[in-house]
Amino acid sequence: MLFGQKQTSTKRTVGDDSCAATGRLAVSPGRLNHHLVLPHRTMAVMADAVKLPDSLPPLPEPLPVPTVDAHTHLDSVAERTGLSADDSLALAARVGIGWVIQAGDTVADSTWAEALARTHPQVVACVALHPNEVARHPERFEADFAAITALAAAGPHVRAVGETGLDYYRTPHADGQARQRDAFRRHIALARTAGLTLMIHDRDAHADVLAILDESDLPERVVMHAFSGDADFARECTARGFWLSFPGVVTYNANHHLRRALAVTPPDKLLVETDAPYLTPVPARGRPNGPYLVPHTVRYVAEQLGWDLPTACVTLRENAFAAYGGAWGTTPEPLGTVPVAQVATDSADHHG
Repeated sequence: MLFGQKQTSTKRTVGDDSCAATGRLAVSPGRLNHHLVLPHRTMAVMADAVKLPDSLPPLPEPLPVPTVDAHTHLDSVAERTGLSADDSLALAARVGIGWVIQAGDTVADSTWAEALARTHPQVVACVALHPNEVARHPERFEADFAAITALAAAGPHVRAVGETGLDYYRTPHADGQARQRDAFRRHIALARTAGLTLMIHDRDAHADVLAILDESDLPERVVMHAFSGDADFARECTARGFWLSFPGVVTYNANHHLRRALAVTPPDKLLVETDAPYLTPVPARGRPNGPYLVPHTVRYVAEQLGWDLPTACVTLRENAFAAYGGAWGTTPEPLGTVPVAQVATDSADHHG
């Protein structure tokens, strides 16, 4: 299946790997973004046929138990790397990433995400207008939001409204920030009405994000994508019942605040994501990211928290299923004695 032309993207370059660099940069207007996505086949079979280009990071050691990439952009991965969505999914399956959550930033991205999830059982979709998209294109917001509203009702393969929220880093001017706040409120209401998870992009806007959430009638499930706050902000979010999703930047030496936030996140509120092709973890930092690289972050998080690796994989998978409305795709096999990490009275005990 060939997915059609997308509108102007607002994604940034791969090299933007600064702490919580979750903004989007514009690309050339009218750019054609076609991606060949084949009918679903068993990923274990497909993985043997996929050759990873030498220009991309090598495959990590496979995880012992399959788990989830809680946020990715396979369309953008294709743009940056030439890997089709099926290639990315097959490579991910080869290293133990059996499920992915595909995020939308625009009507075109969200339409593509919905179609991918509809034809690939291991994928679920999120649909929304990215806050920077809202700030840059106020003239088309109403028509675009109507399209997002229709996509949110497409079926059980659409699990979230996102990524929505506030980005004051890429949108520093007051009028654009005001448009973002208004759009954020509309997306919150849509998630609530549709019974979907709310998946939030928050960059340099922690206080306003919480203020708007606190004044709103929220859906049952809220995820803070590419979490960028410190331990205090992590406590504020998890006290409200939100899930925190940590990308590869948690592995960067300078990001001590993220590791302190990780330490105080309750085990049942923790997710791991790629945000591919961005925010690539060590040891592949500075190169294009993909779902097949999330094992690096899973291993790092397990080491930081003092978890054995099978427990980390199961915990992160079950958390993702809970955060996004239940299991999807192939039901995991029983795992015998592999436990889910228990909620501790103070997760910081793991590493101070």
